[in-house]
Amino acid sequence: MAVRLFEDKDHANSYLQYRVAPQELISIIMDYVEKRTPKPFKLAVDVGCGSGQGTTFLAPYFTKVVGTDISPAQLEAASANSNPPNVSYRQCPAEELPFASGEVDLVTAMTAAHWFDRQRFLQEADRVLQPGGCLALLSYSMTMTLEYGDVSDALNDICKEFYAALLPFRSPYLGPSSANLYLDMFNSCSYPDKEWNESLQIRRTVPLSGYIGMVETFSSYQKLKQKDPAEAERLSNDIRNKLLSAMKASSPDTEVTMVVHYFYWLACKP
Repeated sequence: MAVRLFEDKDHANSYLQYRVAPQELISIIMDYVEKRTPKPFKLAVDVGCGSGQGTTFLAPYFTKVVGTDISPAQLEAASANSNPPNVSYRQCPAEELPFASGEVDLVTAMTAAHWFDRQRFLQEADRVLQPGGCLALLSYSMTMTLEYGDVSDALNDICKEFYAALLPFRSPYLGPSSANLYLDMFNSCSYPDKEWNESLQIRRTVPLSGYIGMVETFSSYQKLKQKDPAEAERLSNDIRNKLLSAMKASSPDTEVTMVVHYFYWLACKP
């Protein structure tokens, strides 16, 4: 079964503000597509698009890009964003895409497929993809690291405290590692032309508050926040203050380098 999360309006807005858009991965995906899929590229579908950060990066390559999501709040945030004219959004489950069989050149899911009914989604992606069309699924580990001067190791010990505090609130649906879910999907995909990669690092310069904000978008933090809002706020403040102390900085606007560790797989329908 699929899992429905991220549907609160405030959570959707935080998603739009803090989540890292994997622009570097788009070029990797498109390099793969351009070697396999006949041009022109007419339609890309970004499933579980959330607030649309990744969806818009596909716009230069396709005649039409459609982001789909089950959450009205996420789609409202996506539609309120500055979108290219060839990008639109549709509300639907990942397992029931409103496209004709063989109509789609590329199906993507960016940090979303672990919440889908995974086998039904793979069957639906296979249905809508044209022969030679591609499937690209990507996500990242929930253990981002920080770089700041010569205190990076100290910062990352504090980050580990943050992740450990949230671990009891992690959905049992995900198991110990969402990467294992993606590897299971990769192994169950019958396409002979497929590639797995789990070693891409994306760096972003962000204010320290941006790192805290991103962790607060995680489902585990949101679960803690629902259970005990005061404890969630206390935890965020405690981690923020410890990080600032280690950095010898006073403002959460102080910039750090946040390193996000991505894994992804690509496949081409024969």
